Amino acid sequence: MACLLVSVILLVLQMHSVPLECLPEGTKAPGEHLDLRTRDVINETQTGSLGTTQRLPQSIIIGVRKGGTRALLEMLDIHPQVAVATTEVHFFDWDQNYVKGLEWYQGLMPLSQPHQITVEKTPGYFTSALAPERIRAMNSSIKLLLILRDPIERVISDYTQVYYNRLENHKPVQAIENILVRNGALNTRYKAIQRSLYDVHMHNWLCHFPLEQIHIVDGDTLIQDPLPELQKVERFLSLPPRIVSSNFYFNQTKGFYCIRSDGRERCLHESKGRPHPAVNSTVLQQLRSYFTEHNHNFYRMIKRSFSWH
Repeated sequence: MACLLVSVILLVLQMHSVPLECLPEGTKAPGEHLDLRTRDVINETQTGSLGTTQRLPQSIIIGVRKGGTRALLEMLDIHPQVAVATTEVHFFDWDQNYVKGLEWYQGLMPLSQPHQITVEKTPGYFTSALAPERIRAMNSSIKLLLILRDPIERVISDYTQVYYNRLENHKPVQAIENILVRNGALNTRYKAIQRSLYDVHMHNWLCHFPLEQIHIVDGDTLIQDPLPELQKVERFLSLPPRIVSSNFYFNQTKGFYCIRSDGRERCLHESKGRPHPAVNSTVLQQLRSYFTEHNHNFYRMIKRSFSWH
C-alpha cells in the first residue's frame, strides 16, 4: 500500500488505534527547513577541558513515556564510559526545536572524552511519527534503547503523573474511570492509551531501523532487579562490564532500588514511584481486552514476548 501523507498518518494515530504505514521518505512537517548539511558539525565540536568535546549521541533512549526512561538513564550514568544528557531535549519530536539544526542539538550534549559514548533520552520520540526518519538522517547506525512496561500499568502511571501535576497547579482533576470510559465504552482516543499501542509505534520505527539496532529494556524487570537488564544494555552498546550489584541498594521507604556510585548514594526524584489509583475491575478488563491483540502484534514484530496480561 502506498505511503500516506504525514498529516493523515498523524491524524490516524491520534484518532484511531490502527497500524501505521511507513512514513514517506524525506517527508517533513509544515514549515520545516532543516539543512542536514549541519551533520558536518561533528567536526566542529566545542572543546572542554582535558580533551573533552560535545558530541552527537551514539545512543538514544527513545521512550516510552512512564516506562522508566529516567531510571535507565541514571543507572547507565554509573558506567565510566557513558556521558548522559541530563535534560530531555525533544529535538526530533518538536518541530520548533528540530528547525534549529543539529549544531543546536549538539550544543546541548554533555562534554565527553573520546572513549565515552553520549546518550540522550526523550520519551516522546517513540510515539512521534517523524522522529525515526529524523534520527536516521542524523545517524543511520545509531543504537536505540527502548524501555517498556506493561501497557496498562503505563496508562495508569501516565494518568497519575498528570493527576498530580494538575493538583500541584490547582487545576481540576477527574477520576481515572471518567477518562478511560466514555458513554460506556473504552475511550481509545485518550492519549495515554494511544501511547501504549506499542505495535503501532514500533511499526514506524521498523520502517527506518532494523530490529537489531533497537534494544528493548524490560521496564518492569529493571525496577525489580536492575543489574541483569543493565548488563544486557552494556553488551548492546559494546561497553565493557562495569556496572555491578553493589551499585544498587533497595530503599525500603521509597519501595524501589536507588543508586550507589562514586562514593555517593542517590534515588530517583520524589515524583517517581507515586502510588497508582485503584481502578475499577470492569474498566481494567476493558483495557486488557483492548490491548491483547496489540500486544500480540508487538510480540510478533520484535520476536519476543512479555508477561503482560
